[in-house]
Amino acid sequence: MANAHKAVNQGVAPVTYGTGTRPPRGDYASARADYTCEQQWSRYTPDEHALYERLYQRQAAQLSGLACEEFIAAVAQLGEPHRIPRFDALSERLHRATGWEVVAVPGLIPEEAFFALLAQRRFPVTGWIRKPEEFDYVVEPDVFHDLFGHVPLLFNPVFADYMQAYGAGGLKASRLQACEYLARLYWYTVEFGLIATPQGLRAYGAGILSSAGELRHSVQSTTPQRLGFDVERIMRTRYRIDSYQSTYFVITGFEQLFEATAPDFTPLYERVAHAGELAAEALLPSDKVY
Repeated sequence: MANAHKAVNQGVAPVTYGTGTRPPRGDYASARADYTCEQQWSRYTPDEHALYERLYQRQAAQLSGLACEEFIAAVAQLGEPHRIPRFDALSERLHRATGWEVVAVPGLIPEEAFFALLAQRRFPVTGWIRKPEEFDYVVEPDVFHDLFGHVPLLFNPVFADYMQAYGAGGLKASRLQACEYLARLYWYTVEFGLIATPQGLRAYGAGILSSAGELRHSVQSTTPQRLGFDVERIMRTRYRIDSYQSTYFVITGFEQLFEATAPDFTPLYERVAHAGELAAEALLPSDKVY
């Protein structure tokens, strides 16, 4: 869920919390009531399998020294990179490890449908793959982004539990008119999070790990600011969906993420609403700067 969209007659309207101009794509007519659909693996062409392999090999070659060790250890669970994985076979391995499975969706889905799937330990993966001309950057998540970026860490028990807790929290947030705050938390952790390790900062966010340019930018560039993880601060912070991030938030361990989702967010949402929004590049005196 790189950006949250709202349902319109079982389709998806281009309404986003992040700032961007491109409408979503995908065959939503094929979706069930919960927005899942068949992967239709046999429809992938040889060129699409080859594109997936090129994307995989490029990203895998960059992981050392930039991605967290938990991700590097688990990425092989995706299987051989020469073809797009079959979701059913991948789900068998994932379920044995952490009780999760992957399910196909047409693309970006409404937040309540997304939260519901996560709460059921079902991770939605976009069925289509980007065009060759989008090799370096695609705004909307495709099958490569979702599989390579997200699925490996679902083999980590602590991170897997965080994702389920996030989904359950999202369902509650939707009743409290607070989905935008949860979208920001997801963006700055699951999609674009960094983690502090004894070896230095490393990426664990899927948006970083599936991007050739942002992986190095997020960890090594002197341009962005890197701030200590703070749930309330993150929920106040806007983001962009069509450029490298100007701010990254740094956790000290996956346990910190899981602990952050444990409390009741209701009073937190009230404080955030009264505190007001912050620009993505804002820096507060209370921020811990890495």
